[in-house]
Amino acid sequence: MILNKETAQKTAALLLQINAIKLQPQKPFTWASGWKSPIYCDNRITLSYPTIRNYIRENLAKQIEELYGRPEMIAGVATGAIGIGALVADYLNVPFCYVRPEAKGHGRQNKIEGHLEHNTKVVVVEDLISTGKSSLLAVEALKEAEANIKGMIAIFSYGFDIAEENFKNADISLNTLSNYEMLLKEAERSNYINASEAALLSEWRKAPDTWGISV
Repeated sequence: MILNKETAQKTAALLLQINAIKLQPQKPFTWASGWKSPIYCDNRITLSYPTIRNYIRENLAKQIEELYGRPEMIAGVATGAIGIGALVADYLNVPFCYVRPEAKGHGRQNKIEGHLEHNTKVVVVEDLISTGKSSLLAVEALKEAEANIKGMIAIFSYGFDIAEENFKNADISLNTLSNYEMLLKEAERSNYINASEAALLSEWRKAPDTWGISV
């Protein structure tokens, strides 16, 4: 879910501008999962552009306060959301922690890095939502630490049905600055892609696990 269409459009435009999102319908990428994809998203690139990272930081913070009020802590999901999560926490002047995909194999073997007290009101920050699996594993780790999870907010979502189902089953609210639908509209409006490429990209989102596989 996106709260503000103007923000969603501008976020999509900024991500395209710095190639944080690349669209290559004629020369698809291969994800780690093996899926063939006409899109590749790396929102960590935003950290290298002060004006853009500040825009994202401030709008994530604004959405968090609109949705949940001021949280007691921001938790970033490693590794992609550590940077932006820390920036949001700094902007809101609240504590920050981040959640590893798995516990360290040495030292204190932490999965959550930072000081988190029981029943702390936490909003989780992500950079990107695909299926939502890794994001929700971070939520589970925080719940195991007895955090009070208010919800999750991310920069961008592909809008897969499986992600919506996963978040619904986990009873976790998800909101994003922008999403795939808004991205395609902005990419076509700005002539980044043409109408036929937009149609191809729309087809991919309907069945990303089988798209581009020859039968």
